[in-house]
Amino acid sequence: MSRKLVSIREAADFLGVAAQTLRRWEREGKLIPDERTAGGRRRYDLARLRPECFRAPESARRTIAYARVSSHDQKADLERQKQVLELYCARQGWTFEVIADLGSGMNYHKKGLKRLLDEVIEGRIGRLVITHKDRLLRFGAELVFAICEAKQVEVVILNQGEDTTFEEDLANDVLEIITVFSARLYGSRSRKNRALLDDVKQAVEAHADRP
Repeated sequence: MSRKLVSIREAADFLGVAAQTLRRWEREGKLIPDERTAGGRRRYDLARLRPECFRAPESARRTIAYARVSSHDQKADLERQKQVLELYCARQGWTFEVIADLGSGMNYHKKGLKRLLDEVIEGRIGRLVITHKDRLLRFGAELVFAICEAKQVEVVILNQGEDTTFEEDLANDVLEIITVFSARLYGSRSRKNRALLDDVKQAVEAHADRP
């Protein structure tokens, strides 16, 4: 019977992991490619790829609690988030780890967020705990939740109400957007553009400073 050989990308998609995971498994001797092409590319026998053999058992899947604030001025709030998450997870009797990030809710390249997504995609966690939805991302949190659902990761949001730091975070995010556009428009000769950006930035900063 002829074998159906697939590429590393196709094998990774079939198993629901990243291609780099298959490379790591090869180094560890966990899954060796069945063949290599003349150019050295890996080929896997599809019949031997059984997702259930490589999925972490439920008992080994950890809980990750994720905390985030936008700026260094909010470090006290970050510590409060971590304490709330630690207390909640401990009371549930879960084995957990806290990942903390400091950065804008619109920054998709935060170190902690990238690590969290890697853990979800690799199937190493079974539960994600956050204090508010916006702690994950300002925009795009629903996409992360969809990935969690596809990977059978339970999402626990402790507070479904309004985040008390929402306005401050939003102001910081708006300032970040203005800064990016300022860098582009300040290179132009339009004094009108510069004046407009300065006015908007001052208005946002004034709002953020309000008690």
